[in-house]
Amino acid sequence: MRLRHATPSDYAFIRALVQRPEYALYLTDENEAALDAYAVAPDSRLLIWQTDQTAQAGFALFCDVGHRSGTVELRRLALAEVGLGRGVAYVQRLLAYAFNELTAKKVFLDASENNMRAQKVYTQVGFVLEGRLRQHCYCAPLDRNFDELLYGMLRAEWDQSRA
Repeated sequence: MRLRHATPSDYAFIRALVQRPEYALYLTDENEAALDAYAVAPDSRLLIWQTDQTAQAGFALFCDVGHRSGTVELRRLALAEVGLGRGVAYVQRLLAYAFNELTAKKVFLDASENNMRAQKVYTQVGFVLEGRLRQHCYCAPLDRNFDELLYGMLRAEWDQSRA
């Protein structure tokens, strides 16, 4: 399993993932120009997860890379195949990338209050629920707002979980 930088040939894969019913409620579908901007921006990393079986097993987007605070946002992530128990390993690999390769001091992300699968994975890998933004996220397919849950992990917590 490895992470590589996304290329324009990966954009159709990314867009197809976020348009799936299991992701459409939680992820933003951005056009190729937006994805290209992320791919070349110095403060973001648009990544593809490869396994031994497939060249495109998932994608992730890190933002705020290189910020003086050392805080990095894991803005988006998705797996091509869900329900196979790979979520924990995938998020752990993303955390290793953030802390080791991006030298993050903290990684944060958010989850919709109704995305129970994501909440379970984030808690299992050691993220701490840091807050709730009430009725903060608008979900266009359902035409309503949901609470947004904020999760974070400090470098020291990552190091301790691996000791």
